[in-house]
Amino acid sequence: MIKYLQARFTYLMVLLLMAGTVFTTACNRSESGNTEGGEGSGEKLRIAVIPKGTTHIFWKYVHAGAAKAAKELGVEIIWQGPQKEDDRQLQIQVVQNFVSRQVDGIVLAPLDERSLVPPVKAARNRNIPVVIFDSDLGAKEYDSFVATDNYAGGKLAAKRMAEVLNGKGKVILLRYAEGSASTTARENGFLDGLKEYAPQIEIISSNQYAGATMEKAYQASQNLLNRFGQVDGIFCANESSTQGMYRALQTSGKAGKVKLIGFDSNETLLKAIQDGHIHGLAVQDPFRMGYEGVKTAVAIIQKKPFEKRIDTGVTMITKENMDTPENKILLNPEMDKWLDE
Repeated sequence: MIKYLQARFTYLMVLLLMAGTVFTTACNRSESGNTEGGEGSGEKLRIAVIPKGTTHIFWKYVHAGAAKAAKELGVEIIWQGPQKEDDRQLQIQVVQNFVSRQVDGIVLAPLDERSLVPPVKAARNRNIPVVIFDSDLGAKEYDSFVATDNYAGGKLAAKRMAEVLNGKGKVILLRYAEGSASTTARENGFLDGLKEYAPQIEIISSNQYAGATMEKAYQASQNLLNRFGQVDGIFCANESSTQGMYRALQTSGKAGKVKLIGFDSNETLLKAIQDGHIHGLAVQDPFRMGYEGVKTAVAIIQKKPFEKRIDTGVTMITKENMDTPENKILLNPEMDKWLDE
């Protein structure tokens, strides 16, 4: 009788262990985000989309473009990033978290070209494809790059500055933030462009940074305007620095008198163009960045052809061309149609 009970006990334990193994395997398969999802498995692919920040309208347009691609392709996007565009550590943690969750793909706009390299490497070591957008990564540890040609955008701004100043005058370059590859390329393009298009223009300041918020940019702009009494033109390399400088020019009574060329757009900056207070905005296509980023990530996962580099374009918006049909679409993409917020 005792031997019979021992045998029954051993048999039941084996059954329990086998059941536990099956359960654990099933859980692991579910958590890993099988890359065959969306192609017969019944599970949607999960694509993490990580912006530099979530405050500026630029990133909301990126979100809308990503949402459009997700709807067309039948995949799920997970939108998460730092609120402010100077929180590198938080963005690193967000990437690490998505790697731990084993999402199917990552679409990332890195805040820093160096510090985001290790978490991106970790993602690819886990066979998670990574598409970089907006701003390049120092080491090419990614599958595809979707962005503006920022150097060309900077040269475009220089060409516009040369036009509005008739090739001469004193100019300030207000930089954005150290470590930002996209804005550094714009700044370099602007400086090189002035040498090419208007060698008589004098750069009186090019080593000051605006910082990640409009308030910081406003303070930096006030300091520059107070320090340099005579200035004819100013270039700012992103939305928040352009808006901060515009506000400082308004406060000092110099709006419209000093020729301001900016990068990116929002409602305030477009109104300033209409009023003749801003003389040009180099405008990217953030909606297309989000759209192409998600489409490319899905193509990589599904082992379909994809482009290693997608140039999403840049357009110089002026008072004269801002109301053309194509520029109206560029400046006002269908955000509400694709976002629930």
